[in-house]
Amino acid sequence: MPQYVAFLRAINVTGRFIKMVDLAEHVRTLGHTNVKTYINSGNVLFQSRQLSTSRLATALEDGLEPLLGFRAEAFVRAVPELQAVAAQALALRSRIGPEGDINVAFLQRELTADDEAAIAPLRNTQDDFVCDGQELYWICQSLQSQSKFSNAVLERKLRTRATLRRGSMLQGLLANLAAA
Repeated sequence: MPQYVAFLRAINVTGRFIKMVDLAEHVRTLGHTNVKTYINSGNVLFQSRQLSTSRLATALEDGLEPLLGFRAEAFVRAVPELQAVAAQALALRSRIGPEGDINVAFLQRELTADDEAAIAPLRNTQDDFVCDGQELYWICQSLQSQSKFSNAVLERKLRTRATLRRGSMLQGLLANLAAA
């Protein structure tokens, strides 16, 4: 059965708190198997017979909303897709210094030429971006707290929801998955 990772937006921030054990149980009640969470920020690993990541995302959002008491957008990737994303993030690390970091913004749709044009004005000596499919890679040369870029800025520019994850976290998630 295919294995997936769902990145849920805005979990355990801004008053939207849930224990990961409870989140995993909620995902199990939706019919998914081998459910695990990774760190305390809404990363859920699971298996499903469903082959469409967009259908899985919608089903998770709709199914979790009454259980959580709020809507958490889900960004679902099959494990091979996530491996490619993590490899790209790792490759981009060569473009940053020791204080910098690579973050991946997950979206539910492919980035377009218009999206790339909307992002272009945000580029500066501190922040650069690589658009690739349903992911935007944020190459930050400094501590993120020193940047004016954020997920909120990205969502306003693209007029869509997104969720950010550190490249290093993705590496850890995949290592955890491989060890299981």
